[in-house]
Amino acid sequence: MFLRLIVVAAIALIAWASLVRPSEGAGPERAYVVKTGDTLWSIAEAHYSGDPRAGVLTLQRRNRLEGAIIRPGERIVLP
Repeated sequence: MFLRLIVVAAIALIAWASLVRPSEGAGPERAYVVKTGDTLWSIAEAHYSGDPRAGVLTLQRRNRLEGAIIRPGERIVLP
């Protein structure tokens, strides 16, 4: 009886694992080309809701920026 329960649980686990797919809930990352006059703050305000400080920090971390300096023509990723 116990062995049958383990076999059924193992089959159920294997079936569940084969049907699970990764979540795309956040959506794909987008590239953004920095324009003259853009700042991390203005980009964060335009592309993220809420407090722009959180958006600036997200942009810095995702693009491995040491500071807040960005240059026109530079491509950054908007996570």
